[in-house]
Amino acid sequence: MSRAVATRSRKRDSSRDDIPIARRSRSSQPKRGSGLGLLLACGVVFSLSLATVLFLPELLPFGSKTQVVEGIDEQPGRDGRLLGHFPYPEAIVDQLVPVEAGIELHRDAAISLDAMRRAAAADGVDLRLLSGYRSQDLQKSIFFDVKSERNQTAAERAKVSAPPGYSEHSTGYAVDLGDGDDPATNLSTSFQQTYAFSWLQDHAASYHFTLSFPAVNSQGVSYEPWHWRFEGSADALRRFEPARRLANGG
Repeated sequence: MSRAVATRSRKRDSSRDDIPIARRSRSSQPKRGSGLGLLLACGVVFSLSLATVLFLPELLPFGSKTQVVEGIDEQPGRDGRLLGHFPYPEAIVDQLVPVEAGIELHRDAAISLDAMRRAAAADGVDLRLLSGYRSQDLQKSIFFDVKSERNQTAAERAKVSAPPGYSEHSTGYAVDLGDGDDPATNLSTSFQQTYAFSWLQDHAASYHFTLSFPAVNSQGVSYEPWHWRFEGSADALRRFEPARRLANGG
């Protein structure tokens, strides 16, 4: 997509994320029984194991657990999701590195993002980092403060912002990106019409970044062309496996 075509085709979109840009975060032995008893016991163990395999922790992001969020009446589903969002643990502070003023990322994501931005710059694309790691406390403020201001239900709010404890940003692996040559499209679906987004579609996978919420997604979250997550390490892959599995119909 050329810059001229992108500029002519762009229409301002009212669907815009309301996450503040670049906000700082720091925030006894068993008795011997009969063969029949042993067989029955084995059956019970197998049934319990199968239930665990089907319904419990491995469906959740690595190191995560479902949690009820105070202020939200809805409960997490069988796969751990709350209002469409999977639960995610907060990044370990020692694994975070500053990338820009007020923005931190997990070191693995930061290294890959730097390489991707350098490559984009070589192609004439000014790829801007708008947001990275967010603590769960910050995510709580973002979710509930705007929900109150707009008189939204939790379900309405969750379409554009994850509940605390359920945001990819809390892992340190997720980023919000924009086009430095077209800042009016920041955190808006109109970002899809920029040269930067076109470049990301062609090259982001080479740097292990994937679009988290495409136009049609199984999580039921609103389209966010600016929101990308890093999947280039074993840890990141484990955390986002449930989301990938759902997206692939598995």
